[in-house]
Amino acid sequence: MGNIDILAVGDIVTDAFIKLLDDQAHTYVDEKGVKTLAMQFGTKLPFDHAEVLDAVGNAANAAVSFARLGLKTAFDTNVGGDAAGRDMIHALEKEGIDHRFVHINPSKKSNYHYVLWYKEERTILIKHEEYDYHWPHFRPDEIPRWVYFSSISKNALPYHDQVADWLEANPSVKLAFQPGTFQMEAGVERLERLYKRTEVVVLNREEAVFVTGGEYDDVHGLLDRMHALGPKIAVVTDGPDGAYASDGSERFKMPLYPDPAPPFERTGAGDAFASTLVAALAKGHNLESALQWAPINSMSVVQKTGAQQGLLTEEQLEDWLKKAPDWYHPDKF
Repeated sequence: MGNIDILAVGDIVTDAFIKLLDDQAHTYVDEKGVKTLAMQFGTKLPFDHAEVLDAVGNAANAAVSFARLGLKTAFDTNVGGDAAGRDMIHALEKEGIDHRFVHINPSKKSNYHYVLWYKEERTILIKHEEYDYHWPHFRPDEIPRWVYFSSISKNALPYHDQVADWLEANPSVKLAFQPGTFQMEAGVERLERLYKRTEVVVLNREEAVFVTGGEYDDVHGLLDRMHALGPKIAVVTDGPDGAYASDGSERFKMPLYPDPAPPFERTGAGDAFASTLVAALAKGHNLESALQWAPINSMSVVQKTGAQQGLLTEEQLEDWLKKAPDWYHPDKF
């Protein structure tokens, strides 16, 4: 099937979105300062509608993003031997994603999550199935130019060592790392070899504080600490304030692309940003150019349900870029 531009690695899931009615739930801040979703207990509640989205999750969303942007994309993941697993593989196939490295586990279930969608925000009920993770054996003509590694189950920690072994044996392959929850909780010492091999790491501001131990208000310090772990390019996303990025010699602040309409549902904005930035780099763009691409896909994704419906082709993305306001560009800081 020819050379692979980028291999996405991580868990895949089916998301069942349940759209709650505005008057059937509310949010409040509890005594610990946590914003909480509340509904009546022990009764039947009407809801607006439900949507089932196959083949999602951080790495799956990235794979779709890469494929739509014209990169030859493969995916290394695990599914169960059930209908949900078959639907996931079919969904990947429809996007033109090479699924030869998808491991089917006949005796296991596929990952299935429930998303409580209230107004434009979501609360996700998650359960990761425990698979036996194995890094693929690649023929010489199968070795990808890039690996994009993201969220994976907490029982996959030994698998990270397999990935690190392979990356160390294949120094020409570039690693993009968008750590998931369990990878961040594992700590930088446990994943030290991966961080050292990373070309680009993408974290949001809160995650950057958690991973590096830096100060929230010191963006330069966060970027310094991220570089100290090994990554050549460090990126910190900051919600409505856009993103910050460093290539070790220059630092940039990038604003968000203006929303054409109020966001419909915010799932996948971070995945769209990170994957589009990496796609641009994989296509030969420099960091400044990649930073102009990334927010456009984030803007598009939040106009639709879920993390994939709004992902753009390169042609569509370039059309939005042509329409960008004059202030839409990275500034050195």
